[in-house]
Amino acid sequence: MVRVSMEVRGRAARFRVGTQASSIRRAVILVKGLYSGSDVRVIFPIDPEGFFVEDALAKEELIQRDKPEAGELAA
Repeated sequence: MVRVSMEVRGRAARFRVGTQASSIRRAVILVKGLYSGSDVRVIFPIDPEGFFVEDALAKEELIQRDKPEAGELAA
C-alpha cells in the first residue's frame, strides 16, 4: 500500500488530495473516479518516509482533501 498526494484541476477550482492505494496507478484511478472531468496529476517529489503504508488493515481511500486557497477559484 502506498500514500501519495495529487492535484485535481477542475473548471472552478484547483486543490490537492491525499490518497492511499495498492499502487500509484491505482491511486490515480481512484481520484479520477471521484473527480471525473477534472485533470489529476501526482505531486512530485513523493515523500519517501510517508510513501509506504505499513498498516495491515489499510484500505484504498481518499485520506485528505485540501480546500482551495484564495485566488485559486476560477472567475
